[in-house]
Amino acid sequence: CATGSAAVHQGLRAIAAKSARIALVVGVEQMTNSPGPDIARNLLKASYVREEAAIEGGFAGIFGQIASLYFQRYGDQSDALARIADKNHRNGMANPYAQIRKDLGYDFCRHESEKNPRVAGPLKRSDCSPVSDGAAAIVLADVETALRLHKAVVFRAAEHVQDFLPMSKRDVLKFEGCGRAWRRALEGAGIALADLSFVETHDCFTIAELIEYEAMGLVGEGQGARAAVEGWTQMDGRLPVNPSGGLKAKGHPIGATGVSMHALAAMQLTGTAGGMQVKNARLGGIFNMGGTAVANYVSLLERIM
Repeated sequence: CATGSAAVHQGLRAIAAKSARIALVVGVEQMTNSPGPDIARNLLKASYVREEAAIEGGFAGIFGQIASLYFQRYGDQSDALARIADKNHRNGMANPYAQIRKDLGYDFCRHESEKNPRVAGPLKRSDCSPVSDGAAAIVLADVETALRLHKAVVFRAAEHVQDFLPMSKRDVLKFEGCGRAWRRALEGAGIALADLSFVETHDCFTIAELIEYEAMGLVGEGQGARAAVEGWTQMDGRLPVNPSGGLKAKGHPIGATGVSMHALAAMQLTGTAGGMQVKNARLGGIFNMGGTAVANYVSLLERIM
């Protein structure tokens, strides 16, 4: 899942090392030609197969287990997860590149139904990002070149933190690698989370976005529901999260996801996001992960022209 962000960061390193002046970073994935069981088996390779491959439901089953554990520790969060799904689908309506451009509505996302069946644990279909095809590309350049293009977006920070692969080695409800990557990025950029205009974050499942609110420092541990239910992360909220519709609406073509998040953030910062546009966007945050918050990438972008 984080291969796209890894490629972006590799491009940055090539330019910093002066082995390249301009780098084209491309992410692409075609998933829909594969049968469902094959997709599930391939996705499970991002987990610790020796311990986790037997979890029923593939990666949805893994995050369903995480959701169940979170509910046990902090109480039923079904309302908050439905708010997250509802928000992202509503935002996706304005994204011309989104796979699902349909406002499902809170009631649909909140309740189990024939069209919204339970998938794994407390997660319903509306809590899961879709199987997707997609591609994205961005151009990275050294400072001198970028400044001549009159729409330069600069990386204030680009951090990568790797956590243990087995879930048994860590508290999977804390996303500690995610939190550490955010702290390093914000400290390195000399800014606070409150300085950001928006965040594009990795909502492969709604429970992931909920826990990421806590890991990024928007709320304390176990309080992610507050940000969702009180509207903090809406387009007009304290910190808009996933104005693009996120992976939930725009799709999650694995190899293209990280690159697409950077492309969409750059559109926000250059004022070219159309109906997705966050007003007066100046600083944007991106979080992309691989596995269950094993590979964690945070980028902080700022428009400088």
